[in-house]
Amino acid sequence: MDKNQQQLINQFPILKQKINKFPLVYLDNAATTQKPQVVIDALVDYYTNFNSNIHRGVHKLSQKATEAHEQARITVKDFIKASSSKEIVFTKGTTDSINLLAFSLGESMLKENDEIIVTELEHHSNIVPWQMLCERKNVKLKVIPVNDEGELLLDEYANLLNERTKIVAVGHVSNALGTINPIQEIIDLAHQYKALVLIDGAQAIAHIPVNVQELDCDFYAFSGHKMYAPMGIGVLYGKKHLLEQIQPYQGGGEMIESVTFEKTTYNELPFKFEAGTPNVEGVLGLEAAIHFLLKEDLNQLSKFESEVLNYATEQLNKISRVKIIGNAAKKASVLSFLIDGIHPYDAGTILDQLGIAVRTGNHCAEPIMNRLGIRGTIRASFAAYNTKEEVDRLVAAIHKTIDMFG
Repeated sequence: MDKNQQQLINQFPILKQKINKFPLVYLDNAATTQKPQVVIDALVDYYTNFNSNIHRGVHKLSQKATEAHEQARITVKDFIKASSSKEIVFTKGTTDSINLLAFSLGESMLKENDEIIVTELEHHSNIVPWQMLCERKNVKLKVIPVNDEGELLLDEYANLLNERTKIVAVGHVSNALGTINPIQEIIDLAHQYKALVLIDGAQAIAHIPVNVQELDCDFYAFSGHKMYAPMGIGVLYGKKHLLEQIQPYQGGGEMIESVTFEKTTYNELPFKFEAGTPNVEGVLGLEAAIHFLLKEDLNQLSKFESEVLNYATEQLNKISRVKIIGNAAKKASVLSFLIDGIHPYDAGTILDQLGIAVRTGNHCAEPIMNRLGIRGTIRASFAAYNTKEEVDRLVAAIHKTIDMFG
């Protein structure tokens, strides 16, 4: 481990603890990342010094909180290279963002017999809201298949597209297998048919630099808690002209311009989609996480992660009873595997006893598990603070688990 990575690790207080008397090896980053001290400090600072509801308040605390909140929106805009802060909608997370779109697009732009395309790799959050829309509007859901390595079959995707295709919703990176999907090709093909494209960026945003204007995606969604920020805060980016066209998802305070019993008119973007009291502390924590990523250099962090992922892949491939699930040519941060003869839950329990946190199950991606003929996997998912030494701990723990089960 080099000096720079050690300095990075030292910024995460939770990583200093021990689990069952073993130093913690946290390999569950696809579920949520740990938080650096600067993010924790941002939350404490808000609640200690200027806790207040935002917008419309004339007193000093409200003005300070409002300014900080809206500056954070600009920070997010710059981070993903959006053209306007009006294109940045704060949500509870990726799931909330997708549900917002599935409702608002469905009510505003879809009609009977239109078609939506998703992939076999999707998280349930990028399947179920579209299924619900299909049931409401009598719209058809189509699915891009994958090969045995967990890669999308683009020829099959091209065949699914037609003039009835209205929405293509695809994950940037698979949370279950780590596959990096060819989203640029997916977007370009969809736009040939004037279909709108949503990219679920939950598993990409902390690992891959994102430029929404270069991608030309219509919508991009991500969660703060998977990029070192607090839980309960997320972002929906949408092209301004599209957000202006679609109906709001929820009604209430803040999202209105004027209310009478005869008619309500909606607020301007992005507030039209932000009903109710906002998660101010989450927004400020998200901004702190972005500053952390920029200071540490996201490209350098991605390099750390790639080196650890490649090393872990090499080491697990040396264990005869271990089978890696998902061997796409382009992967990020996720290593799913099975141990022959040992149920993933049992293996995960033993690993936890040895201080190693992994996730087991279908990872809210049941369709891809069905496609691969398995019920679930053991998933080790990496962040920039993970090291090759921790991979060695994982490998030793797997050997011990195999020895225990015989």
